[in-house]
Amino acid sequence: MGLSILLAVAWVCAATFVALLPMRWQYPLGGALMLAAPALIVLIGYQHGVLLALLALAAFVSMFRNPLRLVWRKLRGLETGGVAE
Repeated sequence: MGLSILLAVAWVCAATFVALLPMRWQYPLGGALMLAAPALIVLIGYQHGVLLALLALAAFVSMFRNPLRLVWRKLRGLETGGVAE
């Protein structure tokens, strides 16, 4: 098992732990996880191929679909649906 897969398992465990925290702690820690994910996905793709990188990307988008949707709406300048800015 490669280093990238071990890091991905640790990332998933960290994301699960962060999901159990109160909301005020989820934002900074979840943001850090969101920033670390692309580098980890690229590392997985480099070490294990494009197919596993695409699976990792699908898992990331599935886990962070609502925060990614919020970021996308903010970048486009659309209303965020009552979320504090």
